[in-house]
Amino acid sequence: MTSSNDYDVIVAGAGMSGSLAAAMAARGGASVLLVDRNKEESVGKKTVWGWTCGDAVAGSHIDFLQKNTGVTFSHPELDQQVAGVLALSPDLSSKYPFDGVGYSLDRPEFERKLLQIAKKSGVEYIPEFEVDGPLAENNVITGISGRSKGGEKKIFKSKIVIDCLGVSTVIRRKLPENPYVDRTIDIDDIESTGRYIFEFESLDHEDERYYDRKYALIHLNNEIAPGGYGWVFPRSGNRVNIGLGVQKRSLDIRNKALGKSDNLQSLIDNYVKMLPVFKDLKLYDKDGNGKGSWSVPVRRQMESLVFNGYMGAGDSMVMPNPISAGGIGPALISGIICGKHSARAVQEGDVSMKNLWSYNLEYNELYGKKMAGMEAFRIYLQSLNNSILNYGMKSFLTNEEASDLTVGLIPELSMAQKFKMILKGARNITAFSNLIYTVKKMKELNDIYEKYPKTPEEFPKFKSTVVHEIEEVKERFKPNPIG
Repeated sequence: MTSSNDYDVIVAGAGMSGSLAAAMAARGGASVLLVDRNKEESVGKKTVWGWTCGDAVAGSHIDFLQKNTGVTFSHPELDQQVAGVLALSPDLSSKYPFDGVGYSLDRPEFERKLLQIAKKSGVEYIPEFEVDGPLAENNVITGISGRSKGGEKKIFKSKIVIDCLGVSTVIRRKLPENPYVDRTIDIDDIESTGRYIFEFESLDHEDERYYDRKYALIHLNNEIAPGGYGWVFPRSGNRVNIGLGVQKRSLDIRNKALGKSDNLQSLIDNYVKMLPVFKDLKLYDKDGNGKGSWSVPVRRQMESLVFNGYMGAGDSMVMPNPISAGGIGPALISGIICGKHSARAVQEGDVSMKNLWSYNLEYNELYGKKMAGMEAFRIYLQSLNNSILNYGMKSFLTNEEASDLTVGLIPELSMAQKFKMILKGARNITAFSNLIYTVKKMKELNDIYEKYPKTPEEFPKFKSTVVHEIEEVKERFKPNPIG
């Protein structure tokens, strides 16, 4: 095993959060090494199947990226602008708009541009390097070990390691045992997702319930996508990103109830066949990215994003939105601010968890503080069958209330107010009562995160409270896609 030069900061993983963390750390004066398992032209690729993702991002997150990097993004990396997202009920009769203006990305082009920003910022970049795990001394992370392209074992030492290896990261999983950063994730908090990027000759007919050139569509349907949803996101020209996400436990329950043996792939293929508007769909396999599957975390981010000499960003810290599973925005935000805080800590000569804690505070303020509440709402949604979803989307929430919930804002709901709209049947009344309970929990969790601990010493009590609140919601609401 060979040892290479020391660095101020090592960033493991050159996806969106990793390239940005490396760039911002280097701009802050740190010497930075960025390692990635992919070839340079395939930077950010998740698996052999490609950059599996819905590839949708809010315009506000692109604004944040441009403001903080000073770099303008446009076509081809921003492939298609959309006016927002529409969530449709299982019977397609109700729709909720949310998220506002955004973009469908050409993901490989976007990732390559981020890498060029990092390299131009002075980052040393090593592709085709497989990370084996962290180095640790006296409960402090001091570097990484791994294998180069030729299989040679190597170690790199640093003052700080930034973990951007994704949801299954070996760095987080091999951290010293500690009460701050969870090393594992509950399987019920992970969605299995898959998608195709298609090109179509033309539309057989217009039906904006199935395809809308101006909006990204989400289909809520617990028989088609148990515990998750299907999506149809427009791309430029006659291209479209079609995918689906499921929760394993919900899928198992659904299969047993219906006497079926569907898996993720069969569900996706059936979903594509159920979209009647496309004529002559063909795989659009630019960059080998036409088809793929991946796992996406859908819980609040790790309560702490830092440990001694260690920081994490993006999916490695389970940052995707628990309701939409959108991970691009939080990856961009976390990568940028993580890089800035790493450079500051290096300059101050203090890479202890206490001095890195400011990253926790800023991320919580910019994005994270509403995610635990949104996790509670996701758990509630997974307890509803299609019949209740159909009725609830007609009767429980206005468009404005639903839009508020998708960004973690808490609408004012009351039984008296909603009983003006005749609630039919005991199950619907129970479901609405449960919605009121969930919204109350969301507010409580938001209030808890508004008081995020200012120091590591205050953290254990905070984390215990959060875990207790989430477990209480999980105990009340079990996945029930068919019941």
